[in-house]
Amino acid sequence: MSVPTLSAVVLDCPDARALSNFYASLLGWAPAPEPAEGVTWYSIKGGSGRIDFQQIYGYRSPTWPEGGHPQQLHLDLAVDDLAAAHERAVALGATPLDRSDESFWVYADPAGHPFCLCAC
Repeated sequence: MSVPTLSAVVLDCPDARALSNFYASLLGWAPAPEPAEGVTWYSIKGGSGRIDFQQIYGYRSPTWPEGGHPQQLHLDLAVDDLAAAHERAVALGATPLDRSDESFWVYADPAGHPFCLCAC
C-alpha cells in the first residue's frame, strides 16, 4: 500500500513515562507497559487510536498560542511498502530528511513540518 494511513500522533516531552500516564488516565486508556531500562519511548492505545511519547533531553515546552517556542508535533504514517510510499510522498512534494532506519523514514511536508513513513 503506497497511500499512508494514520498510525499515531507522537508528542515530544521531557518525561515520556509521566506524560503517557497522564494521557492514559485522561482518556481512560491502559497505561503503557513497563519498558526495559533506559527506554525513552512509550505508546498508549485506545479504541480511537494510539499516542506515542518521545522523551527529548533539553526539551522546552511550547508556548501557546504564540511565543518563542511554537507548538509542534509530528505524524507517523503507516505503510506496507516503504519504497513505494517514499516515491509517492516525494512526488507530492515531501522532502526526505532521514532514510537511515530500515523501518521508518523521516520527511518534511511542503511547509516544513516533519512526518515519518513507518513500515513498523
